[in-house]
Order: sequence, then C-alpha cells, then structure tokens
Amino acid sequence: MSERVFEGHDPEVRNRTKTMLMYFVVFAVTMLFAGFTSAYIVSNMGQFWVHVPAPSMFWTSNVMIALSSATLWWATRAIRQGQTQMGTVAMALTLLLGIGFTLTQAEGWKQLTAIGMGWDTSETESGTAFRWNSLEAIYESSAVYGEDYDIRFDGQPLLHDAARGELYASDDALMVQPITTKVLQSSNSGGGYIWALVMTHILHLVFGLIYLVVNGIRVFTGVIHQGDTVRLKALGIYWHFLGLLWVYLFAFLFYLH
Repeated sequence: MSERVFEGHDPEVRNRTKTMLMYFVVFAVTMLFAGFTSAYIVSNMGQFWVHVPAPSMFWTSNVMIALSSATLWWATRAIRQGQTQMGTVAMALTLLLGIGFTLTQAEGWKQLTAIGMGWDTSETESGTAFRWNSLEAIYESSAVYGEDYDIRFDGQPLLHDAARGELYASDDALMVQPITTKVLQSSNSGGGYIWALVMTHILHLVFGLIYLVVNGIRVFTGVIHQGDTVRLKALGIYWHFLGLLWVYLFAFLFYLH
C-alpha cells in the first residue's frame, strides 16, 4: 500500500490499517486451507487412502521454521530498541533459515515422490495419463508396505501378505479374500487435495520469502527504523502464521488423518 494514502493522517491510523490488512490476509488463507482439508477428509470417507510416516526432512523443516520465527522476533525487538545492526543480522539469519526451510521442504517432498507419492504416468487408450499420488504407483514402487506406508480404509490399515503380494481387509485376519485388484483400481480421490494443499503452501511460502527479502532491504537501507516498525510487525504476523500453518499441515497429513 502506497504511503501517500496516509499523508495527513495520524500515524496510528496507518499502523492499524497495515496490521488489520495482514490479519485479513491471514484469515483468508486460514479459510482456504480449512476448505481444502475439509474436502480432503470428506473425499476419503469410504475410500482407500495412503498413510505415510513423516519424512525425516520434514522434522528438520519444523526446527527451521521455529528458529526463523525466533530470529524474526529478535530482529523486530532489536530494531525497536534502536539496535539496527543487530536487527539486520537477525533479519539475515531469518532469511537463511527461511531458505533452509524451503530446501528441507523440497527434500521431504522428494522423499515422498520416491515411494510414489507424487506424479506418475500410465498409458491408456486415449494416450498418456498423468496421475498424482495413485494407489497403484505407490503399491508398485520400491517402498515397503507397513514400513514406508500403508493403505487404509475407514482409518484401519489393510493387511498385507508380502509373500503373495496381496492386500486384505483389516477384519480379514486369516487373509482369505484378497482385495488387491479392487484397491489398485480405486482412484485415490484425496490425492488431488493433497496436491492442492502442497501447491498452495508452496505459493504462500514464496510470498513469505519475497516479503522477508523486501523488508530486509528496508531495514538495511533505513526505511524501517526504530520509529517505524509496522512493516516488520505485519511481516511477523504473516511469517509466524506461515510457520503455524506448516505445523498444522504436518500434523494433519501425517498424524491426525
């Protein structure tokens, strides 16, 4: 928002407006992700779906995003106290941690792609078809069932006979009636919502990094200083929210559902 809009107004009006606009953005993003996750839950009702443990790199991501929130808080506090040099260093550390978070995220999704949790292709009568997170691709990958992933129905993991390469319903303790064909021919309807969640998360992460760089430059050039830190406050609201959003997605995808 152009600073000319606030010319002639009480500086407090400018501060409140910028803060409220950021809270509005946070609310809109929250509703967007609430819609995606609700649709994901509904789409998996009465369907087969894949459950995987969290890749190790995502745990590193958790640490990175938590540390970056701490350094951004440190930067804001330092600049408010007139310690510009310390604030600049803290902003630089926040950026490095943000880049580290991005890299560990990419590596985590790469680990999931390696076991079929990503895009794959199949040949059909109409040509090459692209599928995201298909049950068949995951089952036919090198991933070990029961260790790297499992397939569930109504929250219960299917039984698996590694020797026969067959899947059975969770209540078929004697493994009498295989349902492998039925499972693999099913569409992983929730996979599309995972794709939407991932892409939307990445998009907001890119915006966050850009906003962080822009405000880092403002700190370095003196545009943001002890007497004017509202931009840092707005950045903090968005960045801390971004971290909480990732923790929510992490818990939702790998533990809550």
